[in-house]
Amino acid sequence: MMTLHFTVPNMACSACSDTITHAIKAVDPSAKVNADLKTKLVDVETQASETSVKQAVSEAGYTVA
Repeated sequence: MMTLHFTVPNMACSACSDTITHAIKAVDPSAKVNADLKTKLVDVETQASETSVKQAVSEAGYTVA
């Protein structure tokens, strides 16, 4: 299990964070996702690779910084 931290500048509302969470859980169903709308930071505890997690968020329509 590793923890990833990244910024999603276009995450604007709780629906955005839900979409991002679902996208990440599609890659790793056991992932723990914490998306903070105020800071635009997403913390993910996952067994999936950083690349696959970021790709899932990108494919959901969000920018990963």
